[in-house]
Amino acid sequence: MVLYGLKNCDTCRKALKSLKEVRFVDVRGEGVPPDVLERAEAQFGDALLNTRSTTWRGLSETERARPRLDLLVDHPALMKRPLIENNGQLTLGWNADVQAALGVS
Repeated sequence: MVLYGLKNCDTCRKALKSLKEVRFVDVRGEGVPPDVLERAEAQFGDALLNTRSTTWRGLSETERARPRLDLLVDHPALMKRPLIENNGQLTLGWNADVQAALGVS
């Protein structure tokens, strides 16, 4: 299981604390592998972008109009977190549905 997120993100910390045998990938330092990012974009669409973030608010309208994948490559902190890959399946966020899908009580 791989958790893609930010080391200073409270939601990612909560997920890491609850999950066993998980590898953490800091998206600012390591990024998200292109194939995982493409699958996540295809599966989650607009939900993959965190449009409530300070990074998003700091972008110009021209920047915001760029394709999602390009934005996420250039600004990894724009990704909603955490993105978790488990046995080839992707989940986004850390709500009750995600926790149930991952077997966390």
